[in-house]
Amino acid sequence: MTNQQLEAQIRKKKSFLCVGLDTDLNKIPEHLKKEKDPLFSFNKAIVDATHDLAVAYKPNIAFYEAHGIPGWESLKKTIDYINERYPEVFTIADAKRGDIGNTAAMYARAFFQDMNFDSVTVAPYMGRDSVEPFLEFEGKHTILLALTSNPGAFDFQTIEHSGKALYKQVLETSSTYKHADRLMYVVGATKAEYLGEIRKIVPDNFLLVPGVGAQGGSLDEVCKYGMNDQVGLLINSSRGIIYASSGTDFDQVAREKAADLQSQMASWL
Repeated sequence: MTNQQLEAQIRKKKSFLCVGLDTDLNKIPEHLKKEKDPLFSFNKAIVDATHDLAVAYKPNIAFYEAHGIPGWESLKKTIDYINERYPEVFTIADAKRGDIGNTAAMYARAFFQDMNFDSVTVAPYMGRDSVEPFLEFEGKHTILLALTSNPGAFDFQTIEHSGKALYKQVLETSSTYKHADRLMYVVGATKAEYLGEIRKIVPDNFLLVPGVGAQGGSLDEVCKYGMNDQVGLLINSSRGIIYASSGTDFDQVAREKAADLQSQMASWL
């Protein structure tokens, strides 16, 4: 999927909502636990209820890896279902991979070719040769961790060296990589005050912004400082949508929560 196709979907749906599928077997409604594949059953219901309100889905890979082979099968069924039923939706493998070149190439093949995700999150710490193998895939996107929403982000990401914060160095250096136009960046909603400076460095790239909702990030602040002429934002909400109800009506309550965010986003568009 190209940036232009993603923007067209945003304009059509009047939404830049990404729903995080952090599907925890301990948190899904009890009645689904009787299903043959409860993880997939939950995901399918959430996707069917919100697909016209969301432009992206982001399964967090850890929630599937934790279940071994059955978990990977649930993930594969989920991504196949989205791609077949709602092919216009952007898909994100939230895997946060980051390793040396030949290993990075294998991770890229796994998520882009075998699983057929549109994008994957990648850690930049090992530098150019750990990122560029992902960028080789035309029509796919690499979402680089820049400034994350967790409290520990301040341990490293904002430390200054020679007068420049590490996250700014990540943005500037990665912009020189081959096929850097295929890069997106993770910037936490809880760090909205940094978005103005970030946009000076990467004015045209899409930003994946977690932290709105359960983590306390402000949608309005993110839009005020982070939106560009192409919209340039994917706002992720996970727990605030998918676990809004633990009853049999969980999918409809999830839709209501998604619709509330979508209406706020429409006002910015």
